[in-house]
Amino acid sequence: MKFSRGLSALILTLFFNASLSAQYLYKDELIFNPAFNAEVEKLGLELYEKTGISLRLVMLKELPNKMNIVEYEKELMKDFSSSTILLTFSEMDSKVDILANPPSLYEYFDKKQILSPVASPVQAFTMALFYSDGFDSFKEIASSHGGTIIPLLAQKAKAGEVLGKYSGSMFNGYADIAEQIASSKGVVLENAVGNANQNSIFAVKVLFYGFIVYGIFLYIKRKLYVKRQKNESK
Repeated sequence: MKFSRGLSALILTLFFNASLSAQYLYKDELIFNPAFNAEVEKLGLELYEKTGISLRLVMLKELPNKMNIVEYEKELMKDFSSSTILLTFSEMDSKVDILANPPSLYEYFDKKQILSPVASPVQAFTMALFYSDGFDSFKEIASSHGGTIIPLLAQKAKAGEVLGKYSGSMFNGYADIAEQIASSKGVVLENAVGNANQNSIFAVKVLFYGFIVYGIFLYIKRKLYVKRQKNESK
């Protein structure tokens, strides 16, 4: 079977573009959005050109063969020979993780902060008050905040908006890692998200504080009601 030059050129072009699209959004089984892909590629490419570090995003429907997420990342890491950081999300397993190779890359970003389930210091302090079982655990919980992925993933989404939540939260974390690496390396990323990250987290904080204020209001209202009932029964 013979191929024309035009058809051969088209096949090569499609193959080349597919290779490019898989560079930093390394796997995508969820979003399939060209705009999302383009933003990840743009930021990932600039980070690599300025720091030599490949930051790859992996979006899975489900982890294969009942693997845990770290095992999967370690297997995937075998595909890369250069300095690589994997940010991995699995929808059905409700798991997010970051793996860096070599391990020395962890010094350029704060994994614990990025993957924290809470967004703000006040929220962390409040959780520490309720859930700590001693001073050490109180310090541990209270110091864990600033999360840029999980607080957004945890928000409820209407039907049809789930993929938007996934793409928004994972790009938020991807950009956070990239910007921390750039800052550690003393370079500036023109495609950095910057204040957009903070605005997203601010929205989460407002929602959280709103629940706290509402909870306090209900608590006081209940106390006043009980007190009034006692007075009336005397």
